[in-house]
Amino acid sequence: MMVGMPVVQRFANCLVRINPRDHAPPHFHIVMNDGREAWVRIDTVEIIHGKVAVREVAAVLEWAASNREYLAAKFEELQR
Repeated sequence: MMVGMPVVQRFANCLVRINPRDHAPPHFHIVMNDGREAWVRIDTVEIIHGKVAVREVAAVLEWAASNREYLAAKFEELQR
């Protein structure tokens, strides 16, 4: 887990983080309690990297779909 990645939301089985000065496309990281990680595109809410099953993070993806504007704004803010 990278130090300095702000936690933007907590769930029972994971954290949602956005890395400052991260690469495109705009995305967030889901960090599971067991250390596995997935990257999720903000605009499509699709897992683009990682070893996490969609069923494990269904609540996170549902939350993200309802909070795309917030996530996009936070990603943009952390790129400055």
